[in-house]
Amino acid sequence: MNISDKANKPADKKKTQSKISKGSGIRSVKKDKKGRLRWLWISAPVITIAAIILIVAAPYIFTSSAKAAIIRIPPKATENNLRDTLQRYFDPEYALHTFEAFRKLGRTPAERFGAYEIPEGSSPLQAARILSRGKQTEITLTINGVRELDSFLPRIAGKFSFPVDSLRAILADSAFMQRFGLTPEQAPALFLNDSYRFFWTASPKDIVEKIGANYNRFWNETNRRKAADLGLSPAEICIIASITDEETQAQSEKGRIGRLYINRLHKGMRLQADPTVKFALKDFSIKRVTKAHLSAPGPYNTYQVAGLPPGPIRTTSTATLREILDSKPSDDLYMCAKEDFSGTHNFASTFEEHKENARRYQQALDERGIK
Repeated sequence: MNISDKANKPADKKKTQSKISKGSGIRSVKKDKKGRLRWLWISAPVITIAAIILIVAAPYIFTSSAKAAIIRIPPKATENNLRDTLQRYFDPEYALHTFEAFRKLGRTPAERFGAYEIPEGSSPLQAARILSRGKQTEITLTINGVRELDSFLPRIAGKFSFPVDSLRAILADSAFMQRFGLTPEQAPALFLNDSYRFFWTASPKDIVEKIGANYNRFWNETNRRKAADLGLSPAEICIIASITDEETQAQSEKGRIGRLYINRLHKGMRLQADPTVKFALKDFSIKRVTKAHLSAPGPYNTYQVAGLPPGPIRTTSTATLREILDSKPSDDLYMCAKEDFSGTHNFASTFEEHKENARRYQQALDERGIK
């Protein structure tokens, strides 16, 4: 090798490396292009499918209910029942999408007997999931001073899936009511003023048993003993409490009024309670009980019948029951509404004193033109 060859060798090496580098760059660019093309070939169908799915699913996901609603699915419901119910509460398009989504989730209406709340703003898919997999919505039943239980029973049944006659039958069952120490006539005593929670699927028996459990909780051994000390049963205390609640809204007087009626009862006197006359006449609008009213027929008119009426004349509260059970002994035998119309009463232990109280009250009624 001559000197000129050695001189040229490094240059040739660099030239060769440059060519190799250029060749690699070309191959790299070609490879990248092929990779991008391959990615496009693979991803394009995926993107297309995803777009189609999104378009198809959009009505089920991106629309929402304009209001909240409780959807009730009765026992043995059909798909037509569910579709009609949804259309009753929602616009046709939303109802259709909810129904279709429900079907796709693989449930049948007959499997989902119950009541389910669809919150406002729910998508059809969310609504369908609630209907197919969700928990039932609880119903609140509030009892507060119900005067005629028989006329209130349809309102109770209207909140549930059973007919009212099945509820009446339970309360008329003497053997069943005896579990609570009550007769069918005393059934209103069972319904203490309170709020109770149930599922729509509850049976009449479920409802009465839950309400009865609340009654039994109040009438524990301590309160039963207090009633016995007054010479009365829990049911009889409930009857007196119902009359007391009709006599006054003043909680401070309820114990005293209840004790007054117990005093009359023990002395063999007729209760002569005006609220029982209104109950016998089924006219609660009467503001002034007159002699014409006092002849009202039936076992609930305590002017005509001795002793307690057959059952309570309204539902009562645990507060009133406690006031009576814890009331102080008294000589009260008479009472009359105060002439100032404060809703409170003048009490008396003698008839002469009572007549004077009654005279002042009658005069006040006349002055106001109340008949």
